[in-house]
Amino acid sequence: MTSFISHITVDCSDAYSLSQWWKPVLGYQDVPGDPNLPGHHECMIVDPDGKGVSVLFIEVPEGKSVKNRVHLDLRPRADLRDTEIARVIAHGATVVGDHRGQYGPGSGWVTLADPEGNEFDIVRSLAEVAEQPAPAGAVDA
Repeated sequence: MTSFISHITVDCSDAYSLSQWWKPVLGYQDVPGDPNLPGHHECMIVDPDGKGVSVLFIEVPEGKSVKNRVHLDLRPRADLRDTEIARVIAHGATVVGDHRGQYGPGSGWVTLADPEGNEFDIVRSLAEVAEQPAPAGAVDA
C-alpha cells in the first residue's frame, strides 16, 4: 500500500494574506463553496482544473528562522522560465539565489521567497527542457 500527497501545508503568520499572494502565482482559487476570508487561521487554495496539489496555509505562532527543508519547484505552464521569474518578482517575490546556467547555457533555476520568506524555485518550462535538455546527472529538469 502507498500514499499520495493530499496537499502541501505552509506554516505562516497570516494565512489569508499569504493564500491571496499565492493564488495568482499558481493560478489557483479558493475551495469552491469555502472562501478564504480575513481572520481565517487556515486557508486552502486549489488548482481550478483539479490536477495540481492543493496548498494549505496555517497560522503558527513562531516565525520562519532557517532555510526551508522542503520547498516548491514551480514550472511555468506556458511562459519561459525567465518570463515567469520576472512576473513573480513583479508580484512581490524576492530573489534568494540565481542558479541559471549552472549546468550550461539555458539551464538552471532561480530561488525566490514569498512575502513571509518561504522559499521556492522556478525551473525551466517543458518547452525549454525539450529544446535543450540538461546534461546527465544535472538536477535542473
